[in-house]
Amino acid sequence: MCSESQELCFRISLRSDVYFLVRTADESTDKIDGNILWLKWTEHELLALLVKRIQSFFSVDFSTRDLLNMTQSQMSVYLDDIMESNFKGDGKWNERPIRYILLSLIRKRPRDLVNLCTLAARNANANNRNLIITDDWEEIFEQYSLSRLQDTINEHRYELPEIERLLLGMKPSHEAKKIDRPYVYNKDKLFRKVEGIIQNKKFFFSNNKEASIEDLISFMYKINFIVARKDLSNGFIDRKYFEDNKYITSHYVDFGYDWEIHPAFRWALYPESRDVLLGTDFPEYI
Repeated sequence: MCSESQELCFRISLRSDVYFLVRTADESTDKIDGNILWLKWTEHELLALLVKRIQSFFSVDFSTRDLLNMTQSQMSVYLDDIMESNFKGDGKWNERPIRYILLSLIRKRPRDLVNLCTLAARNANANNRNLIITDDWEEIFEQYSLSRLQDTINEHRYELPEIERLLLGMKPSHEAKKIDRPYVYNKDKLFRKVEGIIQNKKFFFSNNKEASIEDLISFMYKINFIVARKDLSNGFIDRKYFEDNKYITSHYVDFGYDWEIHPAFRWALYPESRDVLLGTDFPEYI
């Protein structure tokens, strides 16, 4: 149809994991590489998006370029109209700028950010508040986490039918809950964790291929359930998503990264505790 009419064009949107499956299924797909437009969000851009959305509601017109040229601390001032500037909960999160909490809980997806803020705003409104405070965030963290888990299951169950068993199997054991960072794994520890999940029943992908331990780790990384992390000598934490580097789970090369379950899913795996993130290290935001 396109060859018959030059005025007809198609645009197809695919998640990065779906495109990876398409790209690796047929070597002839290298012919479409020149037409690919990658849509990637940085934490800085997502914070600018949130500020622009809020200020647009108040009829304040910010250019996107001006926002992106600000530091994150400068942008955060414009969130003060609707939310407390600092998180006042317990532990490591206490008195942290609210942007640290927001950007840590989303998976570099605008939808996550909107959902998180919407839930907190509704909770504040239900309590007759015009400002979102720490109590509102704490009240909705579990609901937000459960929604992210269900969305992930719904999106990917057609590739791995028993995805729910796998993800819920990543719940920390009673022994793991006693340590400071029960959601952080080195390579060997993660391998043993997944091995324990499949010892009673194997997993199969939708094409009937049996899933190995390495396959399941790669799958969880691909769907952003786990992310790669490396503690740097300067105190920074280098985190990698599948969109950043899809080869970190390669069987042939050890890139020196550990693994952690993304904070967005932790309340869903540990609902009996309100303190699941007290041992969480923040990425270094500006």
